[in-house]
Parts: sequence; structure tokens; C-alpha cells
Amino acid sequence: MANQTLFIVKLLVVSVIVSVAIKFVPLSVPATTTNALIGILTPTLLMAIALLSRYAFRQQRT
Repeated sequence: MANQTLFIVKLLVVSVIVSVAIKFVPLSVPATTTNALIGILTPTLLMAIALLSRYAFRQQRT
């Protein structure tokens, strides 16, 4: 139970840091099609890489 609580606290802290960074750090990103594609596809590609690496690791263990 303590592990789950610690994980949730860490997640909340990271979330607050990201929220503050988005709100107060001036970052001018032009609204272009390329930037929109990067913003949409980056999380999907990162998740695919993470899942594929887990799959490959499990295949090597068995």
C-alpha cells in the first residue's frame, strides 16, 4: 500500500511541476502543421517504443 501511495505522490508532484512550467514559462511555439503532428504523434510513438521493448524483453526471458 505504501508503494502505491508513494507512486501517486510522485505522479502528483511531477504533474504540478509540468503544470507550473506550462503556465509560467514563456515558450512561443508557432501553430504549424508540423508542430501539431509532433505534439500528437510523440506520445504515441513513445508508448509504442516502451511496449515493444517490454515485449522484446519478455520474449528473451522465455
